Amino acid sequence: MGTNETAGKTLVDTAVNEIIQLILSNNMKSGDRLPNEYELAQQLKVGRSTLREATRRLVARNILHVRQGSGTFVSDKNGVPEDPLGLTFMGNDPKLAIELLDIRLMLEPEIAQIVARKAVPKQVRQMYEYCERMEELVNAEEDYSAVDAQFHRFLAECSGNDVLRNLIPIITSSVNVIITTTNDENRRQSIIQHRQIVNAISRCDPMGARFDMILHLNTNRESILRHLDANQGKK
Repeated sequence: MGTNETAGKTLVDTAVNEIIQLILSNNMKSGDRLPNEYELAQQLKVGRSTLREATRRLVARNILHVRQGSGTFVSDKNGVPEDPLGLTFMGNDPKLAIELLDIRLMLEPEIAQIVARKAVPKQVRQMYEYCERMEELVNAEEDYSAVDAQFHRFLAECSGNDVLRNLIPIITSSVNVIITTTNDENRRQSIIQHRQIVNAISRCDPMGARFDMILHLNTNRESILRHLDANQGKK
């Protein structure tokens, strides 16, 4: 490897770290806009080609997001990879669905309990909107998995715990796996159970929210276990 190439990589690495430090030191949040390319290159004392490569790397790491014609912004993905659990290569194995649900049973009942203590009316209204949208999609026999995942994502965000927010992929990645594994047999129950969770949160009932979430997750877990038993019986 030549000296110039080594120096180039070092410059890009340095620029990457300095941009991250810029975001942190200025307490920049999701959606905040970075200085334009000329200003940022001047500030970091690097050439535009170096800056562009550093930006590409940060986009790939879900730290930055580029909007053509608008600029470069802090990503709302908080630097979390699209598939941090490597689920893409695990398929829809029922054992995987059980393991994901077991992790969710460790996390989400506590999340629901916390949210029931601190949710504000605006957040509760948003939860009900997710419930209504999901019911509309189910009634229309359309794909509701994205709204289902958004509901659980939003609950985690309402906890106010930034570290917990970065665990959200564990929750949302499992939704499609569970729907597929159970042949979507729990869609009607999910509508009812989502509303029960929100009702408990709305009345500021932490224990009620916790147990309603356990019921919701365990409904899916029991369904998956039935499918596993049925498949084993066919062998």
